[in-house]
Amino acid sequence: MPAHRIFSTPFAKVYPLYVAKAKRKGRTQEEVDQVICWLTGYDDRGLQHQLAREVDFATFFSQAPAMHPNGDLIKGVVCGVRVEEVEDPLMKKIRQLDKLVDELAKGKAMEKVLRQ
Repeated sequence: MPAHRIFSTPFAKVYPLYVAKAKRKGRTQEEVDQVICWLTGYDDRGLQHQLAREVDFATFFSQAPAMHPNGDLIKGVVCGVRVEEVEDPLMKKIRQLDKLVDELAKGKAMEKVLRQ
């Protein structure tokens, strides 16, 4: 089975869409960055470096310093897919990030988004 197209999509092409979605709902780019860094273990400098290099999603997640151990607590439906049922490890990470951005945009408190 061929790899999903999103795997080779540059993360830097989707990142502005995450930010725009959050901003439309009154959230900030800094909050989006905080969510991304929480999930992946990147610091702000590392995130900016990956965006500047325009790495694809596969590289972005494979080079992530440390996926957060509470990432498995991310549950629910995003784009019609139940996050906890996604079998492909990379697609699951992408769906987890999508779900976090969705929750942020829906106005959830940051403590709840970050599973604290």
